Amino acid sequence: MTITLPVTMRAIVLERFGSPEDSLKLKDVPTPAPTPGHAIIKVKAFGINHAEMHMRRGEWAEYMPIIGIECVGVIVSSLPATASSGPALEPGTPVVTLMGGLGRTINGSYAEYTCAPLTNIVPIPRTLVAKLGWARLGALPETYATAWTCLFRNLDLQPGERLLIRGATSSFGAAAVKLAVNHGAVVSATSRKVERAERLEALGVTEVLLEGTALGEKLISEGRKFDKVLELVGNSTLLHSLKLVRRDGRLCLAGFLGGLAPIEFNPLLQMASGVHFSFFGSFVFGSDEFPLTDVPLADIVDLVASGKLEAEPKSVFEFGESGVREAHRVMEAGQAGGKMVVVVDSAL
Repeated sequence: MTITLPVTMRAIVLERFGSPEDSLKLKDVPTPAPTPGHAIIKVKAFGINHAEMHMRRGEWAEYMPIIGIECVGVIVSSLPATASSGPALEPGTPVVTLMGGLGRTINGSYAEYTCAPLTNIVPIPRTLVAKLGWARLGALPETYATAWTCLFRNLDLQPGERLLIRGATSSFGAAAVKLAVNHGAVVSATSRKVERAERLEALGVTEVLLEGTALGEKLISEGRKFDKVLELVGNSTLLHSLKLVRRDGRLCLAGFLGGLAPIEFNPLLQMASGVHFSFFGSFVFGSDEFPLTDVPLADIVDLVASGKLEAEPKSVFEFGESGVREAHRVMEAGQAGGKMVVVVDSAL
């Protein structure tokens, strides 16, 4: 298959830090050219992530004029890293990609085309793409790759274990709930809003707890302990969460829904003995220590396509200034309620 690259493409460009209206502008920019070890992807859809909100507001250490840390699409062209590193990907191959510097050190996915490292690209069978469509597929890469790694690498979650997920109604949290329930874990989940309890229970959660500053103290006073804790609220609840893990249990910090403000942490005084505490940031995907091939993304897509795992995007927006700006407004207001996806080109 031969796909011709246009000279220019449409992209949402981060012109300045600030509100969605002030920052995000639709422009015609040069289409990227392939470089060794990279592929050009015709973007079909991309997910909206909190990292991009922080980039837009100037709160992230690294950002590019075109943000966006993930997308799904088809290969246009690719070049192997070296002559001896084997063939690259065939044009027309459906793929998902995430991280690898996208939106941070190389222009990202808020565009009609992007250039991504081959190390961070996973081919997806065309039959699965046809079953799901680009919008549903676009809800998976970053969220499910990160959730899977936190649950089954950092936490080593086993069937029957008691898992607490703090921040469970975020798109990341909901993905973790679904994967954990599918694996046979007993899941307790927190949300800031009582009205979201029914939705969590429908996903298989056995207990919904109202998130807030007093929750940790309440659970500690009751002597509650969990085998594993996935902490997505972040620094503001971390110290209490550490006290909710049983001896030899594990806690993984992987989100900052409560904000990026630092805390003072003295392990000698504030951490229980025998508790395993780790952090995971998806920006490491594609590195030698964290190859994306470790994550069974194609298997996750197959579970969704077969109906064994529900992963509908909460909202779908059209590509353009109005659609992307509205997605950012919803995210900033904390009203997403799940994964939001922008569709650039719906044709299969």
